[in-house]
Amino acid sequence: MAKVYYDDDADLTILTGKTIAVIGYGSQGHAQAQNMKDSGLDVIIGLQPSSKSVPIAQEDGFTVLSPKEAAQKANIIQILAPDTVQAKIYEDELKPHLMSGKALVFSHGFNIHYESIVPPKEIDVYMVAPKGPGHLVRRVYREGGGVPSLIAVYQDATGEAHKRALAHASAVGSGRAGILETSFKDETETDLFGEQAVLCGGLSNLIQKGFETLIEAGYDPDIAYFECLHEVKLITDLIYEGGLARMRYSVSDTAEYGDYSSGPKVIGSDVKKNMQNILKNIQKKEGGIFAKEWIAESNKGFPNFKEMRQKNNNHPIEKVGQKLRGMMKFLNT
Repeated sequence: MAKVYYDDDADLTILTGKTIAVIGYGSQGHAQAQNMKDSGLDVIIGLQPSSKSVPIAQEDGFTVLSPKEAAQKANIIQILAPDTVQAKIYEDELKPHLMSGKALVFSHGFNIHYESIVPPKEIDVYMVAPKGPGHLVRRVYREGGGVPSLIAVYQDATGEAHKRALAHASAVGSGRAGILETSFKDETETDLFGEQAVLCGGLSNLIQKGFETLIEAGYDPDIAYFECLHEVKLITDLIYEGGLARMRYSVSDTAEYGDYSSGPKVIGSDVKKNMQNILKNIQKKEGGIFAKEWIAESNKGFPNFKEMRQKNNNHPIEKVGQKLRGMMKFLNT
C-alpha cells in the first residue's frame, strides 16, 4: 500500500526563498500556480510572448517571462505544457539553465519515463500529480479543501527532492486530502491505461455502443441518450462517494441484479484480454509502443488524431445531446 502524507508531514519552508517557474498556464498550470501563490510561495509563469495565456496570467497577478527567462530565474521549474511539446520546450528553452541544485518538476511522467527528456544528473527531478482536472484543483483549494496528489522522485541530487515534492504538493492543496507516493513508471503507465481502457476510451465507447444498439433497434434517440449517457453521472457520483457497493445499494434491486447478470456478458474475458494488450502497448518494458505511436503522430501534425476527433464529434449521440442539454436550464453550458 502506498504511504499517504498530509500537511503535517510537509515543510513549506524548504521552498521559502525559492522561485518556482510554472511553464504553461492551461488547465493544470493556472490552478497549481495560483494555489502555490496563495500558499505563500514565489511563483512566476513561463510562456511564449505570443501565447494567449499571457494577459490571463498577468491579470491573475503573475510575472510572465519567456520559458527561457523563467528557467534562468527559477530554482524550481515545473513543466505543465502538453506532453507532445514538453521535449522541444525542454531542449530549446530550459536545458541550458538547469544548473546544479535546481529541480525539474512534472505532473505526468510521460516524457521522463519514455526518455524524451533526459535531465542532467546534478538536478532534482520529481513529480506532483493532482488527481483531478485543473478547474477542480483550484475550486476545491479556494473552498478550503484539496485534491489528492501523487508524488514521485526520479532523481535526488540535493538530498531534498522528497521534501521538496511533499512541500510542493502541500502548497498545491493536496496535503489537505492526501499525498500518495509512487514512481514515474507506475504513475505514467497506470494513468495511460486508466484513460485508454476505462475512464475515456472504455467509457465513451461503451456509451456510444449502448446508444447505437437502442436506436438501431428502433428506440427514440432522446430516450437512448438519457439511458446511456445522461444517467452515467448519477451512477458515477454514487461510485465516487462510496465505491461500487454504494452504487449497488442505492439503485433498485432490478438494476443491481441486471448489473451482476448482464455486466459480465458485456465486459467479459475477451475485454480483459484487450485491456491486457493495451497495457502491454503502454509498458516501457514491452517497447513503449503507444508512446512511440503518439510521438510519431505529433511529429506528423496529428492527421489521425484530427480525423478521429472529427468522426467522434459527428457521432449522432453528440447531435442528440446538444439538443437535450439546451433544454436543461440547470446546466452551465
